[in-house]
Amino acid sequence: MAENLIINGGNKRELYETLLPQLQSLTAGETDIIANMANVAAALKQTFDFFWVGFYIVKEEMLVLAPFQGPLACTRIRYGKGVCGTAWKEVRTIIVPDVEQFPGHIACSSASRSEIVVPVIRDGKVVAVLDIDSDKLSEFDKMDAEYLEQLCAFLPM
Repeated sequence: MAENLIINGGNKRELYETLLPQLQSLTAGETDIIANMANVAAALKQTFDFFWVGFYIVKEEMLVLAPFQGPLACTRIRYGKGVCGTAWKEVRTIIVPDVEQFPGHIACSSASRSEIVVPVIRDGKVVAVLDIDSDKLSEFDKMDAEYLEQLCAFLPM
């Protein structure tokens, strides 16, 4: 098991290109989803210094808080509610440049300014979502979506 990330490069693409193979290697040998989610959240937070990084797992028709890095968070989110619940319902990645402009945004923290939510899909069903918040407006773009979708696709469940 790796104890340290080796992050080279300065631009976003280089960071993702360096990080993702390490995460794939780190999670490939581990069967416990909680352990994998914890390490992925920590690695993303460490690499990009996002405000909040974490997962919600689908349980009993709700998204339930799972491993995360950052301030306290909402513990349960209903299907179709907020950015996370909408990404679950629509089975797609959602990028929100300004959370104040997203209808029905759930403000777990007033410091959050922009957000990306990527569904973790297995057998055509959303089983979890990766939620990342920034304290800056317009932090996320299609490049983030592309790499984070790759990450969610290889994450062992």
